[in-house]
Amino acid sequence: MSLSQPQEFYRQAGKVIPYLLGGAVVLFLIGLYMAFFEAPIDARQGNSYRILFVHVSAAWLSMLLYILMAVMSLIGLIRRSNLAMMSAQAMSQTGALMAALALCTGAIWGRPTWGTYWVWDARLTSELILFFLYLGFIALHAAIDDKRRADRAASVISIVGVVNVPIIYFSVRWWNTLHQGATITGAGASMHPVMLATLLVMVSAGMCYGAGVVLSRLRTIILERERREDWTRKAALEGTL
Repeated sequence: MSLSQPQEFYRQAGKVIPYLLGGAVVLFLIGLYMAFFEAPIDARQGNSYRILFVHVSAAWLSMLLYILMAVMSLIGLIRRSNLAMMSAQAMSQTGALMAALALCTGAIWGRPTWGTYWVWDARLTSELILFFLYLGFIALHAAIDDKRRADRAASVISIVGVVNVPIIYFSVRWWNTLHQGATITGAGASMHPVMLATLLVMVSAGMCYGAGVVLSRLRTIILERERREDWTRKAALEGTL
């Protein structure tokens, strides 16, 4: 699917979305079954750790979407690609949802594990900043009527804010943080194979869901802008604009 032809992209995306969302549902159901009936009880955390299958998936997706949003914004600025800018806009709402879900599930997990719903831990705080960056992008975009100016203004937030993503990821290594360290590293995974398989299934479900929803939102944005441009051209020809 080319970023230079919105109409063709619109048609091709429409063919892919049902498969992505259908795959997300199937993988999510499989992941839930594995999480509740196949994954063993954790020796330290008991059953409370099971919410981490959702938490980790949401957190990873929130970071990935922000990186992609920044990349699309940069491409849009350099190549003056409207579709790249629209892609960044489409990712912002799903990214904000994933960041909020990561924060909420993390709080639910933190209560029995740490004895509190929230601490100003380095990773939690940087994830909260990521959520606010998403909200800032969405709010700024909505505040400017001229969508091309809105694209350029909001892209600054996404490009500058992307520096926060490696801070989230490496915070548990750089600082003495309450949050547990990485379970999956380049040296392997320090978790039960069934737990790892369940996590990967849930992450795959999240990726399929994120891709499907972003493409669906992007199709809506393309239609909205096409209609707006048609209205603007018509109004200009009639002398009412």
